[in-house]
Amino acid sequence: MGSEQSFATRLRWWREHRSRSQLDLAGRAEISQRHLSFLELGRASPSREMVLRLAAALDVPLRQQNALLVSAGFAPVWRETDLAAPELAEIRGALDYILAQQEPFPAVAVDRRWTLLKSNAGAVRLVEFLVGPLMPDARINLADALVAPDVLRPHLANWAEVVRYFIRSVEADAAADGTAETAALLDRLLAYEGVRAAISGERADEPGGPVLPMHFQKGDVSLRLFTTIATMGTPRDITLQEMRVECFFPMDTDTDTVLRRWAQE
Repeated sequence: MGSEQSFATRLRWWREHRSRSQLDLAGRAEISQRHLSFLELGRASPSREMVLRLAAALDVPLRQQNALLVSAGFAPVWRETDLAAPELAEIRGALDYILAQQEPFPAVAVDRRWTLLKSNAGAVRLVEFLVGPLMPDARINLADALVAPDVLRPHLANWAEVVRYFIRSVEADAAADGTAETAALLDRLLAYEGVRAAISGERADEPGGPVLPMHFQKGDVSLRLFTTIATMGTPRDITLQEMRVECFFPMDTDTDTVLRRWAQE
């Protein structure tokens, strides 16, 4: 969705993007189909409350709800607060608690486009073992680090399998939020060498399991990790809605032993 789009165009795009008929959306928003049609044609102007009602019925993310409001002539209602702001002190405290509790195993907090926001010591130990010391205050994008040919890929034995799953998740993000930024991230990742071949190389007979672990191999050290991803339950701020916490767990006792040993050194 371009920033210059009218409200009528944006509304119609979101309805089609969510595969909703006018009748279905009208029922969900508790308005008449005729009124919805007029809104999509630009023959009627929505109230602020109507914009928010339609956005909720279409499950539009907070950032894009603001864009809908602006296109209809209203001020944004959802804030995007810096994670370091005083207003989010309690959130930061909870986030720090989660990351600390995950020790000695890695955990990271990232934004919608996988820019690193916070990490625990376990994550730092893992990354520095694989790629060497990190630059202080370096801006790190974990999507690029995973997919690019010269960061984690040389040490990820099952890179092709992991990237197939990861690209699907980014595709889902791009479909869900409809932003140019997420679409640009997807295009950038797909442009890396070997990514499209990895995606097209999927086989129907690939062995399955309860989860797909990430298998890191460097020298004699072999690490198998699976991850869980958590999000904020009831966000009313764009930063919090787009933040997620990924925790890494050992898939076997050897990995568990190595990670615990590193924490004691």
